[in-house]
Amino acid sequence: MEDVRDYILQSFQRAKQENRDELDLLRRRINLLKGKDKLLMTMYLDNSNSFRQMSRLSGISETSIARRIKRIMNRLTDGRYITCLRNASDFSQQELDIAKQYFLLGYAMRKIAQNRQCSYHCIRGTIKKINRLIKDK
Repeated sequence: MEDVRDYILQSFQRAKQENRDELDLLRRRINLLKGKDKLLMTMYLDNSNSFRQMSRLSGISETSIARRIKRIMNRLTDGRYITCLRNASDFSQQELDIAKQYFLLGYAMRKIAQNRQCSYHCIRGTIKKINRLIKDK
């Protein structure tokens, strides 16, 4: 019986440490964000605001806030943009900008193409190239 209790306690401690590590990672990467995404994550992580509080302040439903925060957290912990930064010599500045907009800020390829005044095909090709290079690392 003691073995079971020790195992449960150790499992709980490991899970707690993993969550703490992930929170630290998110806090370090918040500065990569801009605008509303940065504000939402700061409110959520640093100020410990609830979804309800953020909903009241922003006028957006709690569900939408929760979904948006989950997407932002996934993008921050994904690591593909960070891999691009670590291997910046393999990419042009334009490719790094596209990687940031796509992997970190969550822009759609069409929006990136429109903002950069180039074709969707060009952006799609760049994203594919970045993904190939990331897989090789």
